[in-house]
Amino acid sequence: MKILVTGGGGFLGQALCHGLRERGHEVASFNRGHYPELDRLGVVQLRGDLADRDAVIHAATGCDAIFHNAAKAGAWGSYDDYHRANVLGTRHVLDACRAHGIGRLVYTSTPSVTHRATHPVEGLGAEQVPYGEGFKAHYATTKTIAEKEVLAANDATLATVALRPRLIWGVGDNQLLPRLVERARAGRLRLVGDGDNLVDTTYIDNAAQAHFDAFDALAPGAACAGRAYFISNGEPRTMRDTLNGLLAAAGAPTVDKSLPFGAAYAIGAVCEGLWSVLPLKGEPPLTRFLAEQLATTHWYDMGPARRDFGYVPRVGFDEGLARLRVAWGVGGASSQW
Repeated sequence: MKILVTGGGGFLGQALCHGLRERGHEVASFNRGHYPELDRLGVVQLRGDLADRDAVIHAATGCDAIFHNAAKAGAWGSYDDYHRANVLGTRHVLDACRAHGIGRLVYTSTPSVTHRATHPVEGLGAEQVPYGEGFKAHYATTKTIAEKEVLAANDATLATVALRPRLIWGVGDNQLLPRLVERARAGRLRLVGDGDNLVDTTYIDNAAQAHFDAFDALAPGAACAGRAYFISNGEPRTMRDTLNGLLAAAGAPTVDKSLPFGAAYAIGAVCEGLWSVLPLKGEPPLTRFLAEQLATTHWYDMGPARRDFGYVPRVGFDEGLARLRVAWGVGGASSQW
């Protein structure tokens, strides 16, 4: 089977490409850049921008299915940039499915589509949690629009499913953990609130496995068709234990200092204001949305994903940390895949 992965050069994208190639599929990746890692996997790389409808449709030529994983993430940027990548890009993927008669689309969404300030989500499935409102982040706003359109596109000829993996981490991450380590070593990392809020996360292998499980079950009329699912390890831990576990696995200083939520929220608002009016580079160190995320309880029910497409996390939190210790030269055993 020939499968197109959008954003195959990213952290999750590479895991998807690797797993699909292992399963014997022909894989093409639609990227903005070129990645030697994908060459080594035997993945055909097609360069282009999601906002270019013709390029997306061309990339999907001859494909039987699409894993739409590419998105503009991060905490900062213009609404137009997020909209072009996350909304228009997704519409173009849907157009490609229709243009080529592609019957299966697995969409990588995010739990952020249900974010509601500091309202906790505790042990609930996606169908029990409404979409958020009044987002303070363009990422959440645009991913919500895109997810709704993907699910609305599900019909008798195109089966779609949306997966919402929570905070993906693990071996091969060159974004989240390196940034945390850098800030921890510089003494610039703080917990928001008391750090006792329970959060769930997703080891990279589990995130990829959920996509493969959903893909295998997906078909018009299938239980998972037209639905969204939270994906995680199913192991809620306190934010303090989660963050410090990751830092320790990378050989970085753990964090014991914290900021009250009110102070963190105010700092986030000030940072947003400064980054909006001044020519400052990079992302703000804190935003209101990030402060809310860090201080709020978020953990999910894996029952619906297990029921509808057999998703069972295979790599536990502690095993994931052991793999990280090896990758960072701290100790442990095992490899990424």
